[in-house]
Amino acid sequence: MTAGAGSSELTWAQLRDLNCSELEGAADGWGKASNRADAGRDRIEKQLLNGLRETQQGAAADAAVGRLRQLSRNLQYVYTECGLVRTTLNSLAHEMKAQQRVLREALEDAQALRFTVHADGSVTYPEAGEGLVAGKPLAGGTASAKGAPGLLPPSGLVAPNPNTAKAQDIADRVAKAVRAAAEVDWRFARILRKLKAEEGLKVPDRTWTDAAGDAAVVRDVAGGYLRSRIPYDASPAARREWWAGLTDEQREEYLAVYPDQIGNLDGIPALVRDTANRDNLQLLIGKLEGRDGERAETQLAGLREIDRQLQAGRQPPMYLLGIGDEGNGRAIVSYGNPDTARNVSAYVPGLNTSLDTDFAKNDLKRARDTAIGMQRHDSSSAAIVWLGYDAPQSPDGWDGLDVMGDERAARGGAAFHQFMGGVSATNENEDPHMTAIGHSYGSRTVGAATQRGGGIPGVDDIVLVGSPGVGVDRADELGVGKDHVYVGAAENDVVTKLPSKQQGAVGAFGMAVAGPAGAYVVGEIADQEDDDLWFGQDPASEEFGARRFPVGDGPRLVGGQGLSIDAHSQYFDPDRDASSANSIALVAAGQSRRLKAEEYR
Repeated sequence: MTAGAGSSELTWAQLRDLNCSELEGAADGWGKASNRADAGRDRIEKQLLNGLRETQQGAAADAAVGRLRQLSRNLQYVYTECGLVRTTLNSLAHEMKAQQRVLREALEDAQALRFTVHADGSVTYPEAGEGLVAGKPLAGGTASAKGAPGLLPPSGLVAPNPNTAKAQDIADRVAKAVRAAAEVDWRFARILRKLKAEEGLKVPDRTWTDAAGDAAVVRDVAGGYLRSRIPYDASPAARREWWAGLTDEQREEYLAVYPDQIGNLDGIPALVRDTANRDNLQLLIGKLEGRDGERAETQLAGLREIDRQLQAGRQPPMYLLGIGDEGNGRAIVSYGNPDTARNVSAYVPGLNTSLDTDFAKNDLKRARDTAIGMQRHDSSSAAIVWLGYDAPQSPDGWDGLDVMGDERAARGGAAFHQFMGGVSATNENEDPHMTAIGHSYGSRTVGAATQRGGGIPGVDDIVLVGSPGVGVDRADELGVGKDHVYVGAAENDVVTKLPSKQQGAVGAFGMAVAGPAGAYVVGEIADQEDDDLWFGQDPASEEFGARRFPVGDGPRLVGGQGLSIDAHSQYFDPDRDASSANSIALVAAGQSRRLKAEEYR
């Protein structure tokens, strides 16, 4: 550590002579260790595990896979902690250099004025000026930092020595720099002492809990060194350029200290976001491990399921483009690399979607099924599921007030607009084909995104399935042209037949009392001819003007098992509704000319 670490006895001479390049050299060494761990983890994930899965079967192979996964997890922890030490040392050097600059400027001013700075920080200045009575130069003196004893000339009927105030200012600046440096030294010494792992070869969950705390502490102290430079307010294209302009070392530090920020920053390349978010995923798991409450348990279960799928190495390959525990949780997963794919789709889920096990299993499966379907038509395809907003939540279905309003769609639409701007900015193809897919309330969110300036960035086609309306009355209001808006609406999907707000309290009463089924029944009684839905014109109607594609009818509202709204959830499933799933894949793969047409409602 630095001279006088953690001590108030640090002198200005020690601060002046401190060699911060030694701290930076030590940081480089920790950085190399972090990089080696990352390279080892990458080799395990991309070579060894894939090779074992493809060539070996049986209990021995399963055991080997388990051990390799544990080793990969251990290396990930080494990568994270070594990266934190590196940034802590660099932050220490950065803050010490700042105080050295303050000290150096004060010493240079003293030298220019021919003042003497003593070992204790006091400053002696020569005689100067002219007395009011005798006309002789006024005596010099010694100034000390405020609060410290010093020798000053006697006061009286004399003009002040002009050097007095200058000397006082220099003494104060020297003392301030030394005090600040001593505080920095003490603070960083405490942090570095805490950055150590448990003994042993295994990294248990509680260790990741500690790592989450370590990362939070280092983020706090690295604020002036790194965080202030992240271009949060810039466009996705400008963020891409910012990242491209960083050195390798700077990128490594941002990934180590701010995986949550970099991993969720639209405009950062997909591979970088995936790397950052896989690390942040472990930190989030560790963070939630130490918390009680239903929300923490629910999100933890969702995170663990996403982690399990990432570790399984399924095809198409998964890219974790976003993860977080704010609100109802955030998760963005792509099947296939959206930066290299010629065709990219992004699916926005709706009501009751949150970061939980259901999302991690079912919504991820929808994106994966879409990716597989797209790749049958064009191998250069990727499909994303985007949970980047707080979808309306209702414990008993469509009976909550949130789903009846536009507020969450408006906020979600703004976030989705920004996200697609990032996908468009980082895609490496000259003119990629992009599709926005909205399901249920997610279609209303997509509709809101289209109403922001210029429409949804990069999007060529829009697919709406299970939609209660999108907030506009005509397809040509969505910014892509009515011939590029596609609608799937199952005959037995009551959500696609919700009564309009114009049907007044009758439809709202049905919604509140009995969810979508009640709203549908009561609304039909109120007005059997109205083709407006809750959020505007029925997208499946001729008046809306979109292209409707065939889908299965789905289970009836009332069947042998009682009331069912399962018809609302099967659009993406190639086993339960092959027609719908293939139609979505055709559009998303840029093959809409092969799409079959369905009659309007």
